[in-house]
Amino acid sequence: MMTDEEWMKQVLRLAERGRGRTAPNPIVGAILVRGGEVVGEGYHARAGEAHAEISALREAGCRAQGATLYINLEPCTHYGRTPPCAPRVVEAGVTGVIIGMEDPNPRVKGRGIESLRRAGLQVRVGVLEEECQRANEAFCKYIVEREPFVILKVASTLDGKIATRTGVSKWITGETSRRFVHRLRNEVDGVLVGIGTILKDDPLLTTRMGGGRDPYRILLDSRLKVPEHARVLDESPSRVIIATTRRAPKERMERLKRRGVRIFAFDSREGRVDLKACLKKLAEIGIMTLLVEGGSRVNGSFLKAKAVDKFYFFFAPRWIGDPRAPGIFGGPGRDLGIKDLSEATRLKNVRMRRLGEDFLFEGYIEKGKILCSQG
Repeated sequence: MMTDEEWMKQVLRLAERGRGRTAPNPIVGAILVRGGEVVGEGYHARAGEAHAEISALREAGCRAQGATLYINLEPCTHYGRTPPCAPRVVEAGVTGVIIGMEDPNPRVKGRGIESLRRAGLQVRVGVLEEECQRANEAFCKYIVEREPFVILKVASTLDGKIATRTGVSKWITGETSRRFVHRLRNEVDGVLVGIGTILKDDPLLTTRMGGGRDPYRILLDSRLKVPEHARVLDESPSRVIIATTRRAPKERMERLKRRGVRIFAFDSREGRVDLKACLKKLAEIGIMTLLVEGGSRVNGSFLKAKAVDKFYFFFAPRWIGDPRAPGIFGGPGRDLGIKDLSEATRLKNVRMRRLGEDFLFEGYIEKGKILCSQG
């Protein structure tokens, strides 16, 4: 017989099938087990479609009677785009529910668990809780703070350079690392770069992989310097967002809008886009996970604003050795002002792995506030 933990691992694998497709909802998997056998399973495929437990109940039919439901997130009790799930679980005759974690959504938080127990079901909460929290770390931040979960991605040489002095950055890292980044783009809701990256590299910012889908492409461009022939504007312009300031030329705004580009104009902070206001706006349109692929200035701005949650640092076994070559963080006004090591930004839960010839460091920025995870 499989243990609750083993079943929950299968649930999490199911949930991952919806990764990058469910925003602003969490990723959820569900398995119905009776007599040690799976009688129904499902996952949340995308926002507006059936929740995981409903898909599992449909597959099980009458076999759900007397079964145990394994699910990584507490069933909901409120009406959203779909009806509440907890009552359907009760009506189907399920007798036990094993839950990975409580839903952090204030509209749900504990209510689904309570309703199942009141109906007489045996409920266990907290099975593989840390793994379940990690799987939905973006949803946890988004639903509590109403801001996207921000991932900072950097590709650097061993001496911390992201390009040569002349701006050449193709390619610092190898093919394996670049494929990994395209998978990341497939899983996030938005990719953000600064205007400097657009002017130097003219990137598409698309997901070049079979079966992938392109995220929103977001440009930080305080003065609307983006060339109208930029490749990023040619590929699905309705999926392009330009964050600028109210000082940007109005006629350029109108021309870009006529092409289908979305323009968000913010009050400026020292001539630049107010990052916090920008993140709030992106959350309003349902961007739950944001991948930042900027240069030195954008990276420094996000770190200074304490807006980074997670990082992926790719280090290639190369050495540029030029003090004038751009580093990972920097630019005017991006001095973090650290004068003592005790004030330095701390990283936690750092993992290192090999990707081809490169090394990937993955971890989190320590902020002193825990939303879902205890990690």
